[in-house]
Amino acid sequence: MLNVINENMKNLFLTIMAVTTFLGILSFRNSTDPSKWSTKQVNKWFDKGEWLNGWQVKPDPSINRRELAISYFKHKERWDKAFAFLKGNDLMKMELKRYELDGTNLYATISEYMSKNPEDVRYEEHKKYIDIQYVVNGNELIGIAPLSQQKDVLEPYNEAKDIMNVSVIREVTYKATPDRFFIFFPVDFHRPGLKDGTSTLVRKVVIKVKVD
Repeated sequence: MLNVINENMKNLFLTIMAVTTFLGILSFRNSTDPSKWSTKQVNKWFDKGEWLNGWQVKPDPSINRRELAISYFKHKERWDKAFAFLKGNDLMKMELKRYELDGTNLYATISEYMSKNPEDVRYEEHKKYIDIQYVVNGNELIGIAPLSQQKDVLEPYNEAKDIMNVSVIREVTYKATPDRFFIFFPVDFHRPGLKDGTSTLVRKVVIKVKVD
């Protein structure tokens, strides 16, 4: 009888060890697949901030954390180059032009413009690229809306320019200043460059990160 009990205990122990090992392997496989992470795991990775590559500017709370994690782990080299560019350059002194960072996979544009009235700016969506937008100097308002808030198509999708313009039912407006940056994914409609009270000169860098 004792031998039977010992044998059952042994089998139970081996079963527990096998299940534990399996769960460990499964957890390891999922560790680099953020689409399978819990919200807690996504937030932990985001808040740790290692993905910023040492850049000290804060990410805006509007950023879709899961979309960022998925894209980051798929194209880590692109994101690392993007944040290295932001960290390693004096963005106030750089020439206003396009900078090639990794061919068509990654490029940055630095521009200056006057912030505009809301009626003069349309919502836009991109399918091929993710936008990192950072106001280097000045301030503006940025409207953001999910794709579910689309109202009318104002300009059909232009594949060559990777842009579609729409109107939206409801938006949330955020203030963009040099202390934070924004990221817009293909799941986001966004309308940057809006004036905050009065029109002011804005210097901005936009980095395009290819989706594929």
